[in-house]
Amino acid sequence: MPSRSNDPFAQRLDAAAGEIVERVRALQTSNPVVLIDGRSGAGKTSLAARVARAWPIAGRLQLVALDSLYPGWSGLEAGAERARELILVPHARGLLGTWHRWDWEAEADAESHAVDPALGLLVEGCGVLSPASARLADLTVWVDGPEESRRRRALERDGETFRSHWSMWAAQEDEHIRRDDPRSLATLTVDVP
Repeated sequence: MPSRSNDPFAQRLDAAAGEIVERVRALQTSNPVVLIDGRSGAGKTSLAARVARAWPIAGRLQLVALDSLYPGWSGLEAGAERARELILVPHARGLLGTWHRWDWEAEADAESHAVDPALGLLVEGCGVLSPASARLADLTVWVDGPEESRRRRALERDGETFRSHWSMWAAQEDEHIRRDDPRSLATLTVDVP
């Protein structure tokens, strides 16, 4: 997947997406599960979008972002557990999974979404890669980069909404990394500039 950009960040994500697509193709299964974890601003969502565009398996890819599951700014661990319990476990058992989108403005669960176990699944978000979830995945990815670059990208993306929550969110990321050591669980590590 050649990059059309001179941006080193975009080039690294393009290369990583190409590698993920090739690894998915090599799995030779119709419903693989890919988990993409990493710190805020590292490029998880951008990487997931690239992989989704190049998905090598017939049928629709189900793409779930943990941003839709976190129950508020203090909910990193709870959102990751919701993903494991409501999406990954049913998918692994061949059962239909159902989860509710978190409405950040109403601070409550919103509409429900189904996850078909017959289709491929890509779940991205900080916290998704733990010892329990890694056992349910075919391919696990950790994305990270320097804090200054990550913070700049995150604030450009989310603006002032995220600025006041950056430290609290980073502390939850630190706890996830300390508790789960997601980098060690990754079958592919992507370091971005």
